[in-house]
Amino acid sequence: MSTGADDTTAQRLRLLQAEFLVHPQTGPGDGRSSRPTHAPAPVNLGVVDRIRAAVYEVEHHTRTAAPTAGPAPAEAARVYDWARQHTSHLATEQQNAREAIIYRQGLEHAIAAGDTDVVRKHPCPQCGCVGLYWREAAQRAVCINHYCTDDNGVSNMWELKRLAHDHISRKSAVARRAT
Repeated sequence: MSTGADDTTAQRLRLLQAEFLVHPQTGPGDGRSSRPTHAPAPVNLGVVDRIRAAVYEVEHHTRTAAPTAGPAPAEAARVYDWARQHTSHLATEQQNAREAIIYRQGLEHAIAAGDTDVVRKHPCPQCGCVGLYWREAAQRAVCINHYCTDDNGVSNMWELKRLAHDHISRKSAVARRAT
Protein backbone atom coordinates (compact mmCIF):
# COMPACT_ATOMS: atom_id res chain seq x y z
CA MET A 1 0.00 0.00 0.00
CA SER A 2 1.64 3.21 -1.09
CA THR A 3 0.60 6.28 0.82
CA GLY A 4 2.68 8.87 -0.96
CA ALA A 5 4.46 9.41 2.34
CA ASP A 6 7.45 7.47 1.03
CA ASP A 7 8.25 10.17 -1.51
CA THR A 8 7.97 12.89 1.11
CA THR A 9 10.00 10.92 3.63
CA ALA A 10 12.73 10.20 1.08
CA GLN A 11 12.76 13.88 0.04
CA ARG A 12 13.09 14.96 3.67
CA LEU A 13 15.94 12.51 4.20
CA ARG A 14 17.69 13.84 1.07
CA LEU A 15 17.23 17.38 2.41
CA LEU A 16 18.85 16.37 5.71
CA GLN A 17 21.76 14.86 3.82
CA ALA A 18 22.18 17.81 1.46
CA GLU A 19 21.56 20.78 3.72
CA PHE A 20 22.04 19.75 7.35
CA LEU A 21 24.90 17.25 7.22
CA VAL A 22 27.56 19.96 7.09
CA HIS A 23 28.01 22.25 10.06
CA PRO A 24 26.78 25.80 9.39
CA GLN A 25 29.55 28.27 8.69
CA THR A 26 29.87 30.90 11.37
CA GLY A 27 31.82 34.09 11.31
CA PRO A 28 34.56 35.08 13.68
CA GLY A 29 33.54 35.07 17.33
CA ASP A 30 33.58 38.05 19.63
CA GLY A 31 37.14 37.21 20.63
CA ARG A 32 36.32 35.94 24.11
CA SER A 33 36.37 32.21 23.41
CA SER A 34 39.38 29.96 23.58
CA ARG A 35 40.75 28.40 20.46
CA PRO A 36 39.93 24.73 20.00
CA THR A 37 42.81 22.29 20.30
CA HIS A 38 41.51 20.20 17.42
CA ALA A 39 39.40 20.77 14.36
CA PRO A 40 35.68 20.01 14.61
CA ALA A 41 34.18 17.10 12.69
CA PRO A 42 33.69 18.04 9.03
CA VAL A 43 30.05 16.90 9.20
CA ASN A 44 27.30 17.15 11.77
CA LEU A 45 27.61 13.80 13.52
CA GLY A 46 24.12 14.13 15.02
CA VAL A 47 22.60 14.18 11.53
CA VAL A 48 24.80 11.27 10.44
CA ASP A 49 23.60 9.27 13.45
CA ARG A 50 19.96 10.20 12.76
CA ILE A 51 20.23 9.03 9.13
CA ARG A 52 21.96 5.79 10.09
CA ALA A 53 19.38 5.05 12.79
CA ALA A 54 16.51 5.68 10.34
CA VAL A 55 18.02 3.39 7.70
CA TYR A 56 18.78 0.71 10.30
CA GLU A 57 15.24 0.79 11.66
CA VAL A 58 13.66 0.36 8.22
CA GLU A 59 16.18 -2.28 7.21
CA HIS A 60 15.69 -4.23 10.46
CA HIS A 61 11.91 -4.06 10.18
CA THR A 62 12.07 -5.24 6.57
CA ARG A 63 14.46 -8.11 7.27
CA THR A 64 12.33 -9.23 10.22
CA ALA A 65 9.23 -9.37 8.03
CA ALA A 66 11.02 -10.64 4.89
CA PRO A 67 14.29 -12.40 5.77
CA THR A 68 15.07 -13.11 2.12
CA ALA A 69 15.12 -9.42 1.16
CA GLY A 70 18.18 -8.57 -0.86
CA PRO A 71 20.79 -6.06 0.16
CA ALA A 72 19.59 -2.61 1.18
CA PRO A 73 20.39 0.18 -1.28
CA ALA A 74 23.54 2.20 -0.76
CA GLU A 75 21.64 5.49 -1.05
CA ALA A 76 19.88 6.05 2.27
CA ALA A 77 16.79 7.70 0.78
CA ARG A 78 16.06 4.65 -1.39
CA VAL A 79 15.62 2.37 1.63
CA TYR A 80 11.90 3.24 1.81
CA ASP A 81 11.21 2.00 -1.71
CA TRP A 82 13.35 -1.07 -1.00
CA ALA A 83 11.33 -1.85 2.14
CA ARG A 84 8.03 -1.42 0.35
CA GLN A 85 9.16 -3.61 -2.55
CA HIS A 86 10.21 -6.48 -0.29
CA THR A 87 7.19 -6.36 2.02
CA SER A 88 4.37 -5.80 -0.47
CA HIS A 89 3.23 -9.41 -0.05
CA LEU A 90 2.53 -9.02 3.67
CA ALA A 91 -0.85 -8.69 5.35
CA THR A 92 -2.43 -5.25 5.53
CA GLU A 93 -1.63 -4.82 9.23
CA GLN A 94 2.07 -5.48 8.61
CA GLN A 95 2.11 -3.09 5.66
CA ASN A 96 0.43 -0.46 7.81
CA ALA A 97 3.12 -0.95 10.46
CA ARG A 98 5.77 -0.38 7.80
CA GLU A 99 3.99 2.72 6.53
CA ALA A 100 3.70 4.09 10.07
CA ILE A 101 7.47 3.76 10.52
CA ILE A 102 8.10 5.50 7.22
CA TYR A 103 5.62 8.27 7.98
CA ARG A 104 7.02 8.82 11.50
CA GLN A 105 10.51 9.04 10.11
CA GLY A 106 9.29 11.66 7.62
CA LEU A 107 8.00 13.73 10.53
CA GLU A 108 11.29 13.24 12.39
CA HIS A 109 13.33 14.29 9.34
CA ALA A 110 11.23 17.43 8.91
CA ILE A 111 11.56 18.37 12.59
CA ALA A 112 15.33 17.75 12.47
CA ALA A 113 15.47 20.14 9.51
CA GLY A 114 13.60 22.77 11.55
CA ASP A 115 10.10 22.30 10.13
CA THR A 116 8.03 21.76 13.27
CA ASP A 117 4.83 22.78 11.47
CA VAL A 118 4.46 19.23 10.14
CA VAL A 119 2.68 18.23 13.36
CA ARG A 120 0.05 20.99 13.01
CA LYS A 121 -1.97 19.18 10.35
CA HIS A 122 -2.58 16.16 12.57
CA PRO A 123 -5.69 15.96 14.74
CA CYS A 124 -5.25 15.46 18.46
CA PRO A 125 -5.79 11.76 19.24
CA GLN A 126 -7.78 12.73 22.34
CA CYS A 127 -10.11 15.58 21.32
CA GLY A 128 -9.77 15.60 17.52
CA CYS A 129 -8.94 19.29 17.15
CA VAL A 130 -6.36 20.19 14.53
CA GLY A 131 -3.42 22.38 15.40
CA LEU A 132 -0.95 20.44 17.49
CA TYR A 133 2.37 22.15 18.09
CA TRP A 134 5.83 20.73 18.67
CA ARG A 135 7.36 21.06 22.12
CA GLU A 136 11.08 20.58 21.63
CA ALA A 137 11.95 20.00 25.28
CA ALA A 138 9.44 17.16 25.60
CA GLN A 139 10.01 15.82 22.06
CA ARG A 140 6.24 15.56 21.72
CA ALA A 141 3.33 17.18 19.91
CA VAL A 142 1.06 19.12 22.27
CA CYS A 143 -2.66 19.81 21.89
CA ILE A 144 -3.64 23.49 21.74
CA ASN A 145 -7.11 22.91 23.17
CA HIS A 146 -6.97 24.12 26.77
CA TYR A 147 -9.75 21.65 27.68
CA CYS A 148 -7.73 18.70 26.37
CA THR A 149 -5.68 17.91 29.47
CA ASP A 150 -4.66 14.91 31.51
CA ASP A 151 -5.71 14.25 35.12
CA ASN A 152 -3.10 16.75 36.36
CA GLY A 153 -4.35 19.57 34.14
CA VAL A 154 -1.36 19.33 31.78
CA SER A 155 -2.01 19.56 28.02
CA ASN A 156 -2.08 16.19 26.33
CA MET A 157 1.17 15.36 24.55
CA TRP A 158 1.69 12.80 21.83
CA GLU A 159 4.71 10.98 20.45
CA LEU A 160 5.28 11.07 16.71
CA LYS A 161 4.80 7.31 16.71
CA ARG A 162 1.17 7.77 17.81
CA LEU A 163 0.50 10.49 15.25
CA ALA A 164 1.97 8.33 12.49
CA HIS A 165 -0.03 5.28 13.56
CA ASP A 166 -3.27 7.28 13.63
CA HIS A 167 -2.51 8.88 10.25
CA ILE A 168 -1.85 5.55 8.54
CA SER A 169 -4.90 3.97 10.21
CA ARG A 170 -7.13 6.76 8.86
CA LYS A 171 -5.68 6.38 5.34
CA SER A 172 -6.12 2.62 5.46
CA ALA A 173 -9.72 2.94 6.62
CA VAL A 174 -10.47 5.37 3.78
CA ALA A 175 -8.88 2.98 1.26
CA ARG A 176 -10.93 0.04 2.60
CA ARG A 177 -14.16 2.03 2.37
CA ALA A 178 -13.35 3.13 -1.18
CA THR A 179 -13.09 -0.43 -2.46
